Amino acid sequence: METLILTLHIIVCVLLVILILLQAGKEGMGVIFGGGGSTSVFGSAGAGGILAKLTAFMAVIFVITSLSYTFVTSPRRASDESQILSTPPVSIEDSAPAAPQAPAAAPAAEGAQGAPAAEAPAAAQ
Repeated sequence: METLILTLHIIVCVLLVILILLQAGKEGMGVIFGGGGSTSVFGSAGAGGILAKLTAFMAVIFVITSLSYTFVTSPRRASDESQILSTPPVSIEDSAPAAPQAPAAAPAAEGAQGAPAAEAPAAAQ
């Protein structure tokens, strides 16, 4: 089934590109592809009606094949139940955080810094 839809989709894509390129523009980019002038394969009136209808039909088939290929290839769940809700809950163990230890070098450093500061004003007098 996938191969059939994909093959039809590729054929519709190529036909859609060809149909769009065959349409005559309003003297814009269509002139490059031979859209300018009254001499055309479809007569002096052009093929606006036929090409526009074929392009619209191919666009509808393109959308249908795109959606059907997405539906066919999408993974399906076995049940309608959400898989997130069906998983067992995870228990988080309560552990007491470790008590932070006071640094041993901090009081010694404060005392060393405090002594010269106290002597400095005495020496200035």
